[in-house]
Formats: sequence, C-alpha cells, structure tokens
Amino acid sequence: MNADPDIAHDAPAEGRITAIRGGIVDVAFAQACPKIGTLLHAGDLPLEAAAIIGPNAVRCIALAPVRGLGLGAKVKSSGGPITVPVGEGVLGRMLDLFGAPLDGAAPPEAVRRDPIHRAPPDLADRVLRAEVLETGIKAIDLLSPIERGGKTGLFGGAGVGKTVLLSELIHNTVEHHSGVSLFCGIGERSREAEELWREMGEAGVRERMVMLFGQMNEAPGVRFLVGKSALTMAEYFRDTRGQDVLVLIDNIFRFVQAGSELSGLLGRMPSRVGYQPTLATELAELEERIASTRRGAITSIQAVYVPADDFTDPAAAHIFSHLSASVVLSRKRASEGLYPAVDPLASTSVMLTPNVVGQRHYDIARGVRRTLAEYEDLRDIIAMLGIEELSAHDRAVVARARRLERFLTQPFFTVGASAGTTGRLVPIAETLDGCEAILSQTTFERPETDYYMIGALSELEEAAA
Repeated sequence: MNADPDIAHDAPAEGRITAIRGGIVDVAFAQACPKIGTLLHAGDLPLEAAAIIGPNAVRCIALAPVRGLGLGAKVKSSGGPITVPVGEGVLGRMLDLFGAPLDGAAPPEAVRRDPIHRAPPDLADRVLRAEVLETGIKAIDLLSPIERGGKTGLFGGAGVGKTVLLSELIHNTVEHHSGVSLFCGIGERSREAEELWREMGEAGVRERMVMLFGQMNEAPGVRFLVGKSALTMAEYFRDTRGQDVLVLIDNIFRFVQAGSELSGLLGRMPSRVGYQPTLATELAELEERIASTRRGAITSIQAVYVPADDFTDPAAAHIFSHLSASVVLSRKRASEGLYPAVDPLASTSVMLTPNVVGQRHYDIARGVRRTLAEYEDLRDIIAMLGIEELSAHDRAVVARARRLERFLTQPFFTVGASAGTTGRLVPIAETLDGCEAILSQTTFERPETDYYMIGALSELEEAAA
C-alpha cells in the first residue's frame, strides 16, 4: 500500500510523557518537536499533536483510552499526519478512524493512504448543479427538496426520529444512487451501528458503501476526527475516480460536542454557552470539504441533534449556515403520531424555487404551507370555541389542512417489521398530484383518518374499489 507522494514527512523523533489530563497528553522532546497534526505513538496508543506548548514540547490528543499510560513513557513520532486507505478496496467495509477493519475481516487493500487533514476544493474548481435528489419521502420532496451536491440537515431534539429518517433516506437513495455511498457514525450508539450494518447487508447495497464509525464510548479525539477520515475517502472517489458520492453523517452535533470536550481539556477559554471559541472554524473546515467540482459531487445528509429543542443554540445556528436544505423535525408532530415528524413551516430549501423545481411544484408547496399556516392560526379559536364557531371558509381550510397533515405521513421500510406496515416510496409527481387534489377540494367524502400512513393518493381509490 503506497502513501500519497504529496504527504510531507519529518524525521521521526522520540520524546517522553510529562503530563496526562483526561484525553490530553503532554510530550517533551530532546530536540525540535513535531509539527501540529503529526501522528505519534506511545506504545500502542496513537496521539495527534494539537498544540505546541514550549520550545520542545507538544500537547497531544489521545486517540484511544489512556489507561496504563504513565509519566516518562517513551513517545515516537511517525513524522507525518494520520492517513487512511482510499480506493475500491474500502467498499463494503466497516472501518474506524485509521481505516482499520471493524467487521472482523482483513485490512482493506487500497490504492494508497491519504492524510485526513486536507484543504477544501478551490473556488475556481467548484460548480453549482441545481439538481434535486429525489428521496421518495413526500414531506421532504415537496417542502424541502434535497440538492444534489449540497448539504442537508435533519434537525431535531432527542427522540423525534432523526436516525429513523436518516435510515429511510439511506434505504431510498443508496439503492438508486449510481455512485458511491459513505456512512459516517459520529458519537452514536454501538447498537445503531450494528443494526445499520446488518440492514445494509440485507438490502444488498453494502458492496457500494463504506461505513466509518467513531462511537460514543470512544475517545473525544476519535469522534472529532472520524468525519475527516470519511471525507478523505469520499474525496478520492470524487476527485480521482470522477464519481458522485453520497455522504450520510449521524450525528454532526457529536462532532461539535467532541471539539468542545477537547477544547476544555486543551485549556482554551470557553465561548458562548460553554462551546469552544473555535466552533465556527472547526465546523467550516469539515463542511467546506463537501462540495461539487468539475470531476464529481459530494452530496451530504446530516442528522443534527438540537439540545433541549433550542434552535438558537450556537451549534445548531452555525450548522444551519452551511446547509442548502434544512428538514426540521417537530416534537409536537411526533407526539401527535404524524411521522415523519417534519415541520412543514420551519423546513426550508434553496431548491424550492420555480427555476429549479418548476412553477407547479413551487405553487403547490406554497399552497400547502399557506393552508397549514392558516390552520395553525385557527387552533386557538378551535380550542376555546369549537370548530362550529368558524366560518364556512375557515372550516374548509381546517378540513384541507388536517388531511394534508395526514397525507404527508408515510410508512417507512426501515421500521416496517416493528410497525407491522409495508414501506412506501412515492415519486414527486404522485406527491404533487395528491396535494393538488386535496387543496382543490372544499368538501371531502372520506374521513381524515383514511389519509393517514398511505403512499400516493391513488391508494384511496384502490382501497374503495
């Protein structure tokens, strides 16, 4: 396995550990110390140089548990940065931060090893595609279409269905995606990693996927860096092979959280709400590498945990600024059983313009939003006086809105076994036809419950027949 010839290596050096604080290790060298970003080893424990604290001393991030490590232990510098294997050999594999196997098989055969810290593409090399990635999920395709070659965030607090929705997006898009897919698990549960690995094998799409994990039980340095390992592999397929890459990240907030943990251990002064002062820079270094170039595109879908459902939280606000589409999941809708719990009034996309999706799609989406917004305004009146006190026009608005809410629910393939349902994949054209039909009516023959958890509206006619 060859190394990338562009990686600069220094002469290996030896030092001794002088301090250990949590996941941070200070190392002193007899002569010149390694550069920031250099990979070091204290026995079997990998370290990355994060800060220079003296003429011959560095402060390092531990990339594994520091149990058994002691003062005075010998540390060797590798002379270069952390690298990961890239190439066809990583497809169908489950790997860690260093590209080492987690699936019990032999190490992947790769073309070469590339450094995980890389610059984003030059501005002159970037292109804007303005294409929509169809997902088959009605609420997303209608109200917050995903940009091919863009970044989409699934925002929500704990327990509103982010991981389930991301799993469904994987099921619906990976199978029909012509390029390579890459899943990166940052700080998530080990159970979810095992389930996803098994589900991708059963769906028959694992051979076109790479799966990288830095689980929540691992060192903060691993959780902070594993996203960069994933993007390095994605960039090889985009830049060298000229392929489109679909990158799915669960959960990007854990990357911010790991950075905050490391920042405190490194002794930096905390910023607003206790986050690291370098939050915006660290997030931009990761997000700006996800881009479309003349050779290929990286499309990213990222789950984003929102602490205490507070969308003004600095982490959520900074992530928002990088995205082309935001799918906001609502706890209120989840409590009403409206799954996926997509908030139609808070979700947005730069793709939802007449020039991109077409005038009809744009008009129907605006009509749906307007109807649901009017219903939201009428809820207080209904709660106090009852629906009988509304005018005929307002009652028709309520009837349309309640049916639209239920029509935008959908049974998922990924939870079909536990929910006892069969998943539906609905083309955009059928979603538009269904919403247009509901918006055009003032009276309805069918009760609103018939619109709940169906696919296309044509299923109602089929059920009646």
